[in-house]
Amino acid sequence: MDAETVAAENVDTERAAAQERRPSFVRWLAELVLMVALAFVLASGIRTFVVQPYVIPSGSMIPTIELWDRVVANKFIYFFTDPKPGEVVVLDDPTGAVDTLIKRVVAVGGQTIDLVDGAVVVDGVVLDEPYTYGKPTYPQTVDFPYEVPADHVWLMGDNRTDSQDSRYFGAVPEEMIRGRAIFRFWPADRIGALD
Repeated sequence: MDAETVAAENVDTERAAAQERRPSFVRWLAELVLMVALAFVLASGIRTFVVQPYVIPSGSMIPTIELWDRVVANKFIYFFTDPKPGEVVVLDDPTGAVDTLIKRVVAVGGQTIDLVDGAVVVDGVVLDEPYTYGKPTYPQTVDFPYEVPADHVWLMGDNRTDSQDSRYFGAVPEEMIRGRAIFRFWPADRIGALD
């Protein structure tokens, strides 16, 4: 075998090796589709079970959460613990007027809530509620005092003079809660954790 034949065979071998290393267009396209599908499934799973963003369309939580703020809710926390007074939660609207509401847990199952002279009283103790900025809390359609049933929560908006909440629709079952609002991510000048 002469040198030219050996060189030609080496070139052919190198071309064949290069073809094997380079994926075909069909394989590349299949991998791309698979990666996009996997990303979609992961994103959907995260949104369904871990965290979900919400846009706030009402002023019932002003000034804690302003109209059109964007918040993130932790959706898995209540698999491990029950809602506690003071937590801000996202829930299905019990009236069906809108898809979701955002309210603050004020009392839980077994507690008795009353409204006295514009103040909220839970189990005989007047609550310190700095997040209402001194706005009075008056009854709506529910009679007081009210004992919160087991596995239910009593919810109120921080904007007490402009919030349809448990004073209007009563305590709601814990299973209606979709998550705990934990973080505001928009607008940029108000980014931060929610209390």
